Amino acid sequence: MRKMKLQNIRLAQFKNYPQANFSFVDGINCFLGRNGIGKTNLLDAIYYLAFTKSAFNSVDKDNILHEESFFSIKANFELEDKSTEMLCAVRLGEKKMVRWDGKEYDKLSEHIGKLPLVMIIPQDTDIVREASEMRRKFFDNLLCQLDQEYLKLLVNYNHLLKQRNALLKSFLEKNRFSADQLAPYDELMIPLAIKIAEERNALMENFLPIFQEFYKDLSDNQEEVAINYDTRVTKSFGNDFTSQHQKDFRQGRTTMGIHKDDYVFLSEGKPVKKFGSQGQQKSFVIALKLAQFELLKSSKNQK
Repeated sequence: MRKMKLQNIRLAQFKNYPQANFSFVDGINCFLGRNGIGKTNLLDAIYYLAFTKSAFNSVDKDNILHEESFFSIKANFELEDKSTEMLCAVRLGEKKMVRWDGKEYDKLSEHIGKLPLVMIIPQDTDIVREASEMRRKFFDNLLCQLDQEYLKLLVNYNHLLKQRNALLKSFLEKNRFSADQLAPYDELMIPLAIKIAEERNALMENFLPIFQEFYKDLSDNQEEVAINYDTRVTKSFGNDFTSQHQKDFRQGRTTMGIHKDDYVFLSEGKPVKKFGSQGQQKSFVIALKLAQFELLKSSKNQK
């Protein structure tokens, strides 16, 4: 198994850090300090290295130290006994810079999956409690780290979805519908949706047994749990999708597709979102994260 180690990280004007350097040891590293000192911000800087964005602030300028104009995160990694340097930098009014061994990425999406990462935060119970978007985001995060091709499919689908929705909104505002104008988007989105749904189904076949084994340990084998991938994207999706044209027109948005998928979390056959206790919901999230870690480790042959 290949070994990956974060050797050090250097922060400049990132969140509450004017300047800071941290070095890490083999094995488990623990961060200790009083409230507000920046422990979570340090974890977020590590997250930024993996995903080129913050886990908490989607607007990059909000991660710059107050009254400053830029931040940078530099780090060294040991990958297969070779030292690699990474730089992430954001300056107000300029394009974000991400460099790997001195070479800047053409597309930030090319970096996703290079540094596999699993992060657990208190807000993660939203995966269970909140809307389907949170559950799709969790599993898409895993799939994108596992497979660059899946990330490309998802980016392309979401780009087309945004354009199609803008067109439908204009139809609604003008009270005029045109199937011919929708057709090019339909032709591109239908095969993308089918492929994405296939990948999500395939993931569940691998993910579910691992998840169930972790939950069994957490619950002392007291509960039977399951995850059902709920999608309307089937072999007949092409016809089903175009049959929604009038509904899409009336609502001014795309009402069917993989962006409407959900993952139903079950305990003893009942939805955990509705009937699970807080303890069960937290156990569910921990088992999800442990399974995510295990699948990334085995698939990447890396730890």
